[in-house]
Amino acid sequence: MPFAFPEGLAPEVYPLAWLVGRWRGVGVLEYPGVTRSRVVADVVVDHDGGPYLRYESTLRVLDGEVPDRIDLGAPDADFALPADAQVAGATVWSAETGYWRVSTKAVDGLADDQHPVEVMLADAAGRLTAYFGWVGRGRVELTSQRMIHSPTGADVSESRRLYGSVHGRLFWSEDLAAFGNPLQSYVAGQLTRLDA
Repeated sequence: MPFAFPEGLAPEVYPLAWLVGRWRGVGVLEYPGVTRSRVVADVVVDHDGGPYLRYESTLRVLDGEVPDRIDLGAPDADFALPADAQVAGATVWSAETGYWRVSTKAVDGLADDQHPVEVMLADAAGRLTAYFGWVGRGRVELTSQRMIHSPTGADVSESRRLYGSVHGRLFWSEDLAAFGNPLQSYVAGQLTRLDA
């Protein structure tokens, strides 16, 4: 099926158009001091016609055992979408909202089909993060530029995120430097578009 730009999408965000939609998927959360868990992510990327995309994500911990090894490239084996009832009963781990936009700032070193991207996210755990990175060839790479947290907010000092479109799925990963730990894997998984 050919790709069509979402109706009313501002031309400024055309490089990000493939992210627009409702997504759900399963992944694995693992970090020092955090119990290894299977998680489900719900992500909504939409727009109101402005030169940006709105982003909302909720990560929930699923009951049950986590396989010893999950191959993020496997078709469906460990990533079958959980039923709505299972998701509704799962504990919310994190929630965030924010805005994505294609930057007008010229960046050296990007290929002609790569575009600079700025992302601002607010996490319910009391953290604000400004990311800078690029989008191109069905891939987004983001690195935190500034992070602040409230007095009781999570002590995170660095974050790196990757998103990639592979055969209609959206693979994602996030690395964190938090609570005195060096930058390392925090969560990864794959998402399926729900509104295809």
